[in-house]
Amino acid sequence: MTRSWRHVALTGAFVLLSTLWYVLWTITGLGPVSVGYLFMPLASGVSVLAVRALRRATTDPVGRRFWRALEIGCLLVTAGFTVLAVAAVVSTPALPDMPPAGAVLAGSGLLAAIWAVGRVPLGVHSRRHRIRQWLDRTIAFLGCVTVLWHFGLLPMIDSDDQWTSSSLTILILAFAFAAGAITKVSYIAGGPIDRIAVRTVAATGLAVGGVALLDGKFGYDGILPGQALCLPLIPLLVTLGVNLQRRAAGRPPRRRGNVWLPYLAVLAVDLPLADVLVRPVVQDGIPEGRLVVGSAAAVTVLVLGRQFLVNRDNVRLLREREASEARLQYEATHDALTGLGNRVLFKQRLEQVLTGGDATVLLVDLDDFNTVNDSLGHDVGDELLIAFADTLRAAAGEDGEPARLAGDEFAVLITTPGQDRAVVERIMTAIAVPISGHRLLVHASAGIASAPAGTPASHLLRDADAAMFTAKQRGKANWVRYAPGMEKPAQAHAQLGGDLRRALDAGEFMLVYQPIVHLATGRVAGVEALVRWFHPERGMVSPADFIPAAERTGLIVPLGRWVLRETCRQAAAWIAEFGPDVLEKAAPNVSVRQLHDPDFVADVRAALADSGLPACRLVLELTESAVLRGHQVLRVLHELHDMGVRLALDDFGTGESSLSLLRAFPAAVVKLDKSFVDHIELDEMGSAAANARQAVARAVVQLADALGLDTVAEGIENQEQADRLLKLGYTVGQGYHLGRPVSAAELTARLAAQQDSLPAAA
Repeated sequence: MTRSWRHVALTGAFVLLSTLWYVLWTITGLGPVSVGYLFMPLASGVSVLAVRALRRATTDPVGRRFWRALEIGCLLVTAGFTVLAVAAVVSTPALPDMPPAGAVLAGSGLLAAIWAVGRVPLGVHSRRHRIRQWLDRTIAFLGCVTVLWHFGLLPMIDSDDQWTSSSLTILILAFAFAAGAITKVSYIAGGPIDRIAVRTVAATGLAVGGVALLDGKFGYDGILPGQALCLPLIPLLVTLGVNLQRRAAGRPPRRRGNVWLPYLAVLAVDLPLADVLVRPVVQDGIPEGRLVVGSAAAVTVLVLGRQFLVNRDNVRLLREREASEARLQYEATHDALTGLGNRVLFKQRLEQVLTGGDATVLLVDLDDFNTVNDSLGHDVGDELLIAFADTLRAAAGEDGEPARLAGDEFAVLITTPGQDRAVVERIMTAIAVPISGHRLLVHASAGIASAPAGTPASHLLRDADAAMFTAKQRGKANWVRYAPGMEKPAQAHAQLGGDLRRALDAGEFMLVYQPIVHLATGRVAGVEALVRWFHPERGMVSPADFIPAAERTGLIVPLGRWVLRETCRQAAAWIAEFGPDVLEKAAPNVSVRQLHDPDFVADVRAALADSGLPACRLVLELTESAVLRGHQVLRVLHELHDMGVRLALDDFGTGESSLSLLRAFPAAVVKLDKSFVDHIELDEMGSAAANARQAVARAVVQLADALGLDTVAEGIENQEQADRLLKLGYTVGQGYHLGRPVSAAELTARLAAQQDSLPAAA
């Protein structure tokens, strides 16, 4: 048995003994009446020990403060009733009144208990809730006080027996403690002090009320039963409260305070009111009827005020709920960034229109929007989307309802028949000039589709999407109206993206290698690795088809990782078979999506470590558009450069910023674009175009030499071009004339033949 239950059992035993003694004394009359005064201080002493044990075990400061004050109160009450018990023993056989010293001690104990309960926090912080709670507690307090006054204290005052002021003071304090404690603890929501435990302690005031009722009813003859039967219940209730507090430790907080207490107070105040009406009470100098009626009236007024506050709060809560529902409805149907309707709202509106008539939809997609995000950051990208949404809203005007479907994809539901062309032309005209705060020049592709009433909204959106896809295929910055059969290429494109994942898992990709050759000797200097896809049903799929799909779906990252690892493995195998001089470089292509992958540098490091290929033999080929993607990409490129990996700038000379790139980009190789190699073999006195190509080729090689960079000429298709480039200063080139892309086995045979020719060449 726990200590708290031992205390409960002990105080319960004293209550039982006191009851048995009183019954026995009433029957036999044997023994001194002073015995009836001993049980209260004995049981109260046990309650002091119970509260002290709980206070020592409590770690929360608020809880420790409460139980310390209650311990002091119990100790003082014990001392006060000990003084009364001593007086009873001395004055036997008479029944003594509470001595002044005992009254001071017991009264101080009650004040300590009142102070302890008054300091219990209620967890209310807002002014509105605090006012409402004080109003509820005032109503409840008045109800309790009226009942205790009318049925408890007033009969004692009106009794023929003259009660001492000390006895009346203790009773008044006990009643105040009962009324105040009950109304206070009813609103304790949780925390370190359990509401049920404190309510049990507060119920001790009802035991005092029992004493008052006995004294008021029976006068002198009611003193002993009050002492023997009612007062020992006080320490029993205290020890029960201590046990309940121990059991509440670690339990979730109870529900909010009692909302029904004010209504119980109304019922309570009606009891003395009914008693006054049925049995008129007349007291000398005490207008009891007026007091009861006044108390009932005050409670009624306070309840009306409370109801007014409740109704006002309910109206406010209803308005807040309606506003919240409206806000949630708006958020569910509108795009948070641009304020336009979202896909859900757009589809709802489209279905409504198709229910009653024809509908026309315009889908608009920003071209190369990811480039803005990658190079300038997502904040700038968001600003561009907001600016484009404003442009779309203004261009649509009263002829359409714009919406943002997803990412950089927008839609316009044409509401004015025949204005679809006008709307799309207004959009294209509006974005012909820079928009957003960063003055960005953007392009968009659009698709238009119409459908008769009854057509499913998803079918119309599919047709518009097919038209937009066709617009992109025709060169972007364009708009196309849907025509039957236009969805087939789009469906094939979507299916192609779905097949990529399966192809990666099934091992349907392979690498071919195009030789990079010394122009003077024809020997292989390196290889460029190119990926090919052999589809089981479609056969060879062109890289021009599946690479964009891989970019769009994000599968270019795992595909590029496989290309990188396979290139390093094969290059290391050739070096192991033919010696370190057989291959100077192996060059896979790298996409911008790979450069943005946070694991790309680690992937390169792992590929080199697993294959054993020296870092200086790996050349990563990058396009200018991949390099111009902001600080993150440049940071990755510098990390690769620091690892010893060489970087090649592919298609050099075609972009506006190619020359300036060399200042920031840690390039080791520049590859002259094929457009400057075509027809370069023409006589220097030939066309102006040929002269211009030779001038660019000469400038590139001279610039590379000045910067200490290697050069590779791409797209060499005949010996005359090779000779001209060699004369201009190029030493290495690639192209169909020098070697087509071949399988690893075919290139192995060429390298073997090249090795066999070494002695003959010597």
